[in-house]
Amino acid sequence: MDITAMDRGQLTLLGAASCVMATTYFTIQLMSQHLFYWKNPKEQKAIIIIILMAPLYAIDSFVGLVNVQASTAFFTYLESIKECYEALVIAKFLSLMYSYLNISISKNIVPDEIKGREIHHSFPMTLFQPHTVRLDHHNLKLLKSWTWQFVIIRPVCSILMVALQILGIYPSWVSWTFTIILNVSVTLALYALVIFYHVFAKELAPHKPLAKFMCIKGIVFFCFWQGIVLEILAAMGFLKADHFWIDVEHVEEALQNVLVCMEMVVFAFVQQYAYDVTPYTGDVHKMTSKKNE
Repeated sequence: MDITAMDRGQLTLLGAASCVMATTYFTIQLMSQHLFYWKNPKEQKAIIIIILMAPLYAIDSFVGLVNVQASTAFFTYLESIKECYEALVIAKFLSLMYSYLNISISKNIVPDEIKGREIHHSFPMTLFQPHTVRLDHHNLKLLKSWTWQFVIIRPVCSILMVALQILGIYPSWVSWTFTIILNVSVTLALYALVIFYHVFAKELAPHKPLAKFMCIKGIVFFCFWQGIVLEILAAMGFLKADHFWIDVEHVEEALQNVLVCMEMVVFAFVQQYAYDVTPYTGDVHKMTSKKNE
């Protein structure tokens, strides 16, 4: 293949494809390690679902880049796939944290040493909850429901958004309504995770929860805010078609997809540290026993 003979569109696709392959390689490498040291199925199933977020985002964005001149409904569909998976990942992350602490909501299992701890709520949650509450089964169940509501609301909104766009009945006020609903929903879910982390920061410290959470939040953060920035740049006329291989209407979408493909390589690499397989290989236990001798 003669790279010098390729136009800008072909070079962009080649670069994006390389990023997708690198992301997939890092993820498969980490996933295969967990499958080889399959010691804790409950935790490792959650970890595999979480780390698959990076390649799914990369592949989804690459498909959008290949079909960059597709309809608005098509891009809404692609975006919905990513965001629905994001909802599942957030739920699995909380499940993973519960597993680390030996908490089971369904079986009403809450270790005695963590019962009665104080949970401090911030504004605007204090409008609906006391500023300080004691940790018990009810409050843990409440935190879980705040997370899981997004898992339900996100797919429902996605189906409605795609259906309305296909039917041609998608005015701006409907779009804004969905945006508000989804932002409130995901904010509540993330708030529940932050509260959970603050309450159990000491117990969770050996499991690197902040690094694990930032891998998830980082993907969502970059995708969301760079999309907002690109929309502003497009509205201000800074994004012009003469710098790209496509018309100006699709420049914003193409840039977003290219950036996501590139960023997922970084996140897939960082996940090697955040979700490493060491706790399941037995090495940690060996090192601990040697220190105690």
